Amino acid sequence: MRIVVNPAHDPSAVAPPSAEARAYHASLPGYAPTPLRPLPGLADELGLGAVALKDESARLGLPAFKVLGASWAVERALRERPDVHTLVAASAGNHGRAVAHVAALRGLAARILLPARSAPARRAAIAAEGAELVVVDGDYEDAVRQAAEEGARDGCLEVADVGDSGPAHWVVDGYATLFAELGEAFDVVLVPTGVGSLAAAAARYGAAAGAAVIAVEPAAAACLAASLAAGAPTRVATPGTGMAGLDCAEVSAAAWPDLRAGIAGGVTVDDAEAQAAMRELAALGLAIGDCGAAALAALRALATEDAAAPLRAAVGLGAASRVLLIATEGPTDPDAYARAVRAAEPRGAA
Repeated sequence: MRIVVNPAHDPSAVAPPSAEARAYHASLPGYAPTPLRPLPGLADELGLGAVALKDESARLGLPAFKVLGASWAVERALRERPDVHTLVAASAGNHGRAVAHVAALRGLAARILLPARSAPARRAAIAAEGAELVVVDGDYEDAVRQAAEEGARDGCLEVADVGDSGPAHWVVDGYATLFAELGEAFDVVLVPTGVGSLAAAAARYGAAAGAAVIAVEPAAAACLAASLAAGAPTRVATPGTGMAGLDCAEVSAAAWPDLRAGIAGGVTVDDAEAQAAMRELAALGLAIGDCGAAALAALRALATEDAAAPLRAAVGLGAASRVLLIATEGPTDPDAYARAVRAAEPRGAA
């Protein structure tokens, strides 16, 4: 576990949330706000005022939040480039499936580039959306580089959630819908963080609402923690993690300014901790995948570990605190999820 307190935290320097995307999302068939699940037992156990989980396991027909960013980025891009016939994206799974889904809805082709260690179940889910799959002989960052080349072809559009392109900025704007749906106020928000697009949207929400935002990363891919500690985007080695959607070596340039100013600090968790959190949520009837469950694992560490005392103090975590966990995905790799949930009895089971 690694705890980082961000010395550059300055919510006044964070961009405001986009309001335009929510109206667009509300116009889509099947749109509904995702549920906010209260977890009173957890709040009592950890001595907090309240804990709630934003459940993104079913969002516009997909088992993850990513479609919010992809759909808005495509909508904005097509307003400027109506000639596009093929959407291109690099992905560890969820973003690629979202882009493929949006392409099918809009009558476009999709080409999704995946790293070699992507799970077969995630590949199959993307193919089922009608996309062409390209498995890159390399990691996620290699897939990103190849997607940029593919997206530069005539009639193609790279829908990136990393980098400094228009779509990368629009993806962040699209994620504002998730936070705009909240019907109550929170003091602390824990958000799973890969390249940082969702965390940047969380930072914008936090700055506007007066909430402290904490990034949650895999210990094996903590590029934001390294960047906050260094004060500049910093690339890290990524040996691999079960939290596939967070398996990223560097933060997005589009997200970095809001991350640097708007993230109060970070907590890293390992795969075993994320899987224990999956089992704990499963015992409560909530089917949440590794990345989404990581927020719960991080809250446990934040509330109980001695090493987390400086970050607890920085965000004022205590008996009156209302805490929000962003559960970003359902079981996007069902076989791996089933193995993890069966691996041991859930925490606190009789």
